[in-house]
Amino acid sequence: MAVAAIIGASGYSGQETLDRVLRHPELEVVALGSDSLAGEAASALDLRLNGSLPAFVPNAEALAAGADVVFLCVSNDRAAAFEPPADTIVVDLSGAHRLAGSEAAGAWSYSIPELFPPTGNLIANPGCYATAALLSLAPIAGAIDTTSVVVDGKSGVSGAGRELKASSHAGFVLENVSPYRVGKHQHAPEIAQALGFPVCFVPHLLPVRRGLLTTCYVQPLGDDLRALLEDAYSASDVVRVLPEGADPELARVQHTDGAEIALYDDPVSGRAIVICALDNLGKGAAGQAVQNANLALGLEETAGLRLTGVLV
Repeated sequence: MAVAAIIGASGYSGQETLDRVLRHPELEVVALGSDSLAGEAASALDLRLNGSLPAFVPNAEALAAGADVVFLCVSNDRAAAFEPPADTIVVDLSGAHRLAGSEAAGAWSYSIPELFPPTGNLIANPGCYATAALLSLAPIAGAIDTTSVVVDGKSGVSGAGRELKASSHAGFVLENVSPYRVGKHQHAPEIAQALGFPVCFVPHLLPVRRGLLTTCYVQPLGDDLRALLEDAYSASDVVRVLPEGADPELARVQHTDGAEIALYDDPVSGRAIVICALDNLGKGAAGQAVQNANLALGLEETAGLRLTGVLV
């Protein structure tokens, strides 16, 4: 059985990664890293965690625990300074190693398994908005006008992380929808890099804990976009192209690692609309990280993932 270390296990993405490792039939936790909880029992993070897990240790100690796979769940600046252990698979959930032109990118491979499977031991896990936008657009990129693509994104508040900030305070979030980082969101260059062309991307904050939805407006060039999408994901257990007449819903993807995609035609404008729903902490973060790790380790791609059930 392979062993895993989680660096930054006390954040949202770290805790969600831990949850998937705990349900994984081929992975075992060898170290839980957290500088803020070092020395505390695992139950300091969540009372549901029992004494069978190792206590928290400083991140540097967890990194040196000899894990087969390391999940890096820390901030961009800390991840950029990270020195990966030799011969270890590392999945970085931060944005530090995603952009090819950055000094930190180096030998890291950017991987959405359905589109760009991981290569090598160092894997840059994509951002949540980027994942949804690319799942929607990459299969049809050669069949649309690339100069006029608009991506409208909406995400729950957990996308901002566990650290307190004014924009994630209940008094700001509840009964409110607000755009943020318009024209300067960090996922815009990530999307452009993968597609080979820029898009107009506007994210919004929803008054929900988790879940993300992107609405992509495109001008088709004549090809059958539905056929392209269905062909791209026909063999996927994670991404589902919905039948005509079915709409994506946050409620169906929340707390799961799946993604739903729907295609619509707007006869008035002649545009097509591709909508993707996923959980920003699932397929948008921890679920995709474990999916990438599975492929790098040669394990069943969906092992440990939340993909079944009909939660209300």
